[in-house]
Amino acid sequence: MSTNYVDIEDAAGVTRRYRHHANGRGFVSAEATVHRSAFIARGSYVDPGAEVHAEAQIGPDSWIEPGAIVGAGATLGSRAHLAQHAVVGAGSRLGNRVTIGAAARVGAGARLGDDETVPAGAVIPGLTPAAPNGSRAEHLGLAA
Repeated sequence: MSTNYVDIEDAAGVTRRYRHHANGRGFVSAEATVHRSAFIARGSYVDPGAEVHAEAQIGPDSWIEPGAIVGAGATLGSRAHLAQHAVVGAGSRLGNRVTIGAAARVGAGARLGDDETVPAGAVIPGLTPAAPNGSRAEHLGLAA
């Protein structure tokens, strides 16, 4: 991460500190966890408490809200929006202008086209079968 910070005030009047990610020119909260091999494109924001795992690709002008998780190798198109606590599983591919609602789950390897919306709390199955007796993180392809 670079040392170029920008302070941004949210709608509630809370000021948060963001910095450019080393890969790409998107802004990452100082309180977010982003793997060094992930790519955050220009104009994108990763909010506090969000996680972006290894090799994930976040397209331009996207927004990852607090508590959201982007699994390893997942790709989000431009202007994607992950609401609070949404999860996108490993290897998933989301098109442009996709919206994932709060606490919604997109399984590992899932494919969503442009302009799709996943409602809050919905579960979209992935292409990777769940491991027997596996945890939710394993099912979503997020386990290491």
